[in-house]
Amino acid sequence: MTAALWTAEEAMHATAGRLAGPGGWKATGISIDTRTLEPGDLFVALKGEANDGHAYVAAALSKGAAAALVDNDNDFAGPCLVVADTLKGVADLGRVARARADVRALAVTGSIGKTGTKEALAHALSRQAPTHAARASFNNHIGVPVTLARMPRDAVYGVFEVGMNHAGEIAPLVAMIRPEVALITTVEAVHTENFADGIAGVAAAKGEIFSAGGPFAHGNPGTAVLPADSPFHDFLAARAREAGWGRTLGFGTHAKADARLVDWTGDAEKGRARVELFGRALDFEIGAPGRHWAMNLTGALLAIAALGADAEAAAASFASIATPKGRGQRHTVSLPGGGTFLLIDDSYNASPPSMRAAFAVLASAVLPAGGRRIAVLGDMLELGPQAGELHESLAEALEANRIDRVHCCGPNMRRLHGKLPARMRGVHAANSADLEPAVLADMRAGDAVTVKGSLGSKMGRIVEALRALGATDTQGRRAAGGR
Repeated sequence: MTAALWTAEEAMHATAGRLAGPGGWKATGISIDTRTLEPGDLFVALKGEANDGHAYVAAALSKGAAAALVDNDNDFAGPCLVVADTLKGVADLGRVARARADVRALAVTGSIGKTGTKEALAHALSRQAPTHAARASFNNHIGVPVTLARMPRDAVYGVFEVGMNHAGEIAPLVAMIRPEVALITTVEAVHTENFADGIAGVAAAKGEIFSAGGPFAHGNPGTAVLPADSPFHDFLAARAREAGWGRTLGFGTHAKADARLVDWTGDAEKGRARVELFGRALDFEIGAPGRHWAMNLTGALLAIAALGADAEAAAASFASIATPKGRGQRHTVSLPGGGTFLLIDDSYNASPPSMRAAFAVLASAVLPAGGRRIAVLGDMLELGPQAGELHESLAEALEANRIDRVHCCGPNMRRLHGKLPARMRGVHAANSADLEPAVLADMRAGDAVTVKGSLGSKMGRIVEALRALGATDTQGRRAAGGR
């Protein structure tokens, strides 16, 4: 029988709320979406810009929710916990859950790579001890409190992803998490339209991950794990020390890095890396393609060592890691007329560095005679005044990686479309819906196609349309995670 995550009385005291309807309930999970709700969950009725979760309370209870967390203005037939504000209520649950669990907490942020790194950390640590981690990209003012509220009492390790679009968003989240290890994967020109000082502002916002300071638990002095190759390394290290963090460690290719990536080889399916961790060589396989994965895992190994876990065992576990949905997940799609093509779903998000990494993975695909490498690209968003130039700059990387054909959509991708040589230039459309028919019509047996763009470009619809062309044989593994 699943242990209770929250009893009615515990949840009431944590939120300073009041119980309504039948009492004595016990919740085994937390849900904010009736589509994924499991029997026994406490359903949290959040108010969003487009929907109010209170409209779904009856449906949640009918699906077997233990109770619903609702605000004062609502009255439902069924077990409820009534609070003034449901977002604050779930945050209160998160703070209490963090306080009652003697967890070794690790927070991850970065311009790119944070979700994959979080998944890798959860994958490795869950093989060593009970580990709790965020689902998908639960990294904002809603996702972090929900992740904390879901944390079991017996968790030994906790891995939390922290994201931001503006300054000031990370600090309140890490105040809840109270990590003893903080990892910054990269600092890149992402979300720069929201920062008057560009990438320097991004770096300062990422540095908020150190704002919670100590005291730190389990004898850890507070360890900051930083990208040693970044021009912002020294700035971030200073931020950590000013906030009271006692140790800074670096990862990358820099000669003085504590975790140094010294070799990587790979293809479009997997890779192999050698990392020198505090001078000790670790050779390991990676079940995901691309050198960027090797770099992310180098940082993950250093963070794992900083937590006091077994880095060597973690490295061995990376052979079975899998790319999360929308972040390089591979599908072999059968065409109605016979034959198959390779689909690489990288549709969740995009930035100039992650675009270039995706092109390199596509270039490594081994194709049969006549097969083509095709990139289907949507706009990269929140890049500020340089957006057009940054899109144009992708042309060089596409040519260098021998991409045969490029279809794209969005106003900024029109700039790229115009820079491409005629032999590579596919269709440009205003949006992903308009581009979809041309992409579907262009697929041939033996092709490899990567679909990528910022989430707001809605490139996921093209992925789903391509998958619907025929029966799909995915990589057959769920994205790794200790939850």
